[in-house]
Amino acid sequence: MTIQELKVGDSASMAKTISESDVYLFAGITGDHNPAHVNEHASSQTAFGGRIAHGILSAGLISAVLAMKLPGPGTIYLGQELKFTKPVRFGDTVTATCTVCEILAEKNIVKLDTICINQNGEVVIKGMATVMPPKE
Repeated sequence: MTIQELKVGDSASMAKTISESDVYLFAGITGDHNPAHVNEHASSQTAFGGRIAHGILSAGLISAVLAMKLPGPGTIYLGQELKFTKPVRFGDTVTATCTVCEILAEKNIVKLDTICINQNGEVVIKGMATVMPPKE
Protein backbone atom coordinates (compact mmCIF):
# COMPACT_ATOMS: atom_id res chain seq x y z
CA MET A 1 0.00 0.00 0.00
CA THR A 2 1.20 3.49 -0.75
CA ILE A 3 1.10 6.25 1.83
CA GLN A 4 -2.04 7.64 0.14
CA GLU A 5 -3.85 4.33 0.73
CA LEU A 6 -2.88 3.98 4.41
CA LYS A 7 -4.85 5.38 7.31
CA VAL A 8 -4.33 5.50 11.06
CA GLY A 9 -5.80 2.35 12.59
CA ASP A 10 -5.03 0.07 9.64
CA SER A 11 -3.77 -3.25 11.03
CA ALA A 12 -2.42 -6.60 9.85
CA SER A 13 -1.24 -9.77 11.59
CA MET A 14 0.44 -13.09 11.03
CA ALA A 15 1.05 -16.07 13.30
CA LYS A 16 3.69 -18.79 13.52
CA THR A 17 4.31 -21.66 15.89
CA ILE A 18 7.96 -21.50 16.95
CA SER A 19 9.58 -24.93 16.64
CA GLU A 20 12.81 -26.35 17.99
CA SER A 21 14.03 -26.45 14.38
CA ASP A 22 13.29 -22.74 13.95
CA VAL A 23 15.43 -21.93 16.99
CA TYR A 24 18.35 -24.13 15.90
CA LEU A 25 18.24 -22.81 12.33
CA PHE A 26 18.17 -19.23 13.63
CA ALA A 27 21.13 -19.99 15.93
CA GLY A 28 23.05 -21.40 12.96
CA ILE A 29 22.25 -18.47 10.70
CA THR A 30 23.11 -15.78 13.25
CA GLY A 31 25.80 -17.52 15.28
CA ASP A 32 23.84 -16.87 18.49
CA HIS A 33 24.31 -20.17 20.31
CA ASN A 34 23.42 -18.81 23.74
CA PRO A 35 22.78 -21.82 26.02
CA ALA A 36 19.43 -20.25 26.94
CA HIS A 37 18.32 -21.23 23.44
CA VAL A 38 20.22 -24.40 22.54
CA ASN A 39 21.29 -26.20 25.73
CA GLU A 40 18.52 -27.85 27.74
CA HIS A 41 20.73 -28.64 30.73
CA ALA A 42 22.25 -25.17 31.03
CA SER A 43 18.97 -23.40 30.34
CA SER A 44 17.16 -25.48 32.96
CA GLN A 45 19.36 -23.71 35.54
CA THR A 46 18.15 -20.24 34.48
CA ALA A 47 15.15 -18.25 35.70
CA PHE A 48 13.28 -19.54 32.63
CA GLY A 49 13.67 -23.18 33.66
CA GLY A 50 14.37 -24.37 30.12
CA ARG A 51 15.15 -23.34 26.57
CA ILE A 52 13.52 -20.26 25.10
CA ALA A 53 13.46 -18.87 21.57
CA HIS A 54 15.65 -15.94 20.59
CA GLY A 55 13.64 -12.78 21.16
CA ILE A 56 14.65 -11.39 17.81
CA LEU A 57 13.37 -14.55 16.09
CA SER A 58 9.85 -13.71 17.23
CA ALA A 59 10.43 -10.04 16.37
CA GLY A 60 11.17 -11.21 12.83
CA LEU A 61 7.45 -11.88 12.46
CA ILE A 62 6.92 -8.12 12.72
CA SER A 63 9.23 -7.70 9.73
CA ALA A 64 7.19 -10.27 7.82
CA VAL A 65 3.93 -8.39 8.48
CA LEU A 66 5.48 -5.10 7.33
CA ALA A 67 7.05 -6.63 4.22
CA MET A 68 4.18 -8.83 3.10
CA LYS A 69 0.96 -7.30 4.45
CA LEU A 70 1.09 -3.74 5.79
CA PRO A 71 2.28 -1.66 4.05
CA GLY A 72 3.43 -4.71 2.03
CA PRO A 73 5.94 -5.58 -0.70
CA GLY A 74 8.42 -2.79 -1.38
CA THR A 75 8.32 -1.44 2.19
CA ILE A 76 11.66 -0.24 3.55
CA TYR A 77 12.20 -0.89 7.27
CA LEU A 78 13.82 2.19 8.81
CA GLY A 79 13.74 1.39 12.52
CA GLN A 80 12.26 -0.66 15.33
CA GLU A 81 11.96 -0.17 19.07
CA LEU A 82 11.36 -3.40 20.97
CA LYS A 83 10.63 -4.46 24.51
CA PHE A 84 10.73 -8.19 25.25
CA THR A 85 8.14 -8.76 27.97
CA LYS A 86 7.86 -12.57 28.24
CA PRO A 87 9.86 -15.51 26.93
CA VAL A 88 8.74 -17.51 23.91
CA ARG A 89 9.05 -21.25 24.41
CA PHE A 90 9.33 -23.98 21.83
CA GLY A 91 5.83 -24.78 20.60
CA ASP A 92 4.40 -21.33 21.37
CA THR A 93 2.34 -19.71 18.64
CA VAL A 94 3.29 -16.07 18.26
CA THR A 95 1.00 -13.60 16.51
CA ALA A 96 2.59 -10.35 15.33
CA THR A 97 0.28 -7.39 14.74
CA CYS A 98 1.24 -4.02 13.25
CA THR A 99 -1.11 -1.05 13.48
CA VAL A 100 -0.62 2.31 11.76
CA CYS A 101 -0.41 5.01 14.43
CA GLU A 102 1.16 7.94 12.56
CA ILE A 103 1.53 8.96 8.93
CA LEU A 104 4.12 11.53 7.89
CA ALA A 105 3.01 11.90 4.27
CA GLU A 106 5.44 14.68 3.38
CA LYS A 107 8.36 12.38 4.29
CA ASN A 108 6.73 9.13 3.04
CA ILE A 109 7.15 7.66 6.53
CA VAL A 110 4.70 5.60 8.55
CA LYS A 111 4.94 4.63 12.22
CA LEU A 112 3.25 1.49 13.45
CA ASP A 113 2.59 0.08 16.88
CA THR A 114 3.96 -3.47 16.93
CA ILE A 115 2.94 -6.23 19.30
CA CYS A 116 3.51 -9.97 19.50
CA ILE A 117 1.30 -12.16 21.65
CA ASN A 118 1.46 -15.86 22.43
CA GLN A 119 -1.35 -18.40 22.22
CA ASN A 120 -2.46 -17.45 25.75
CA GLY A 121 -2.94 -13.80 24.80
CA GLU A 122 0.18 -12.73 26.73
CA VAL A 123 2.27 -9.91 25.25
CA VAL A 124 5.77 -11.22 24.50
CA ILE A 125 7.07 -8.20 22.53
CA LYS A 126 5.84 -4.65 22.11
CA GLY A 127 7.30 -1.71 20.28
CA MET A 128 7.15 0.76 17.41
CA ALA A 129 8.26 0.39 13.80
CA THR A 130 9.18 3.15 11.37
CA VAL A 131 8.89 2.33 7.69
CA MET A 132 8.87 3.86 4.26
CA PRO A 133 5.99 2.41 2.23
CA PRO A 134 6.36 1.82 -1.50
CA LYS A 135 5.74 4.87 -3.69
CA GLU A 136 3.68 2.89 -6.21
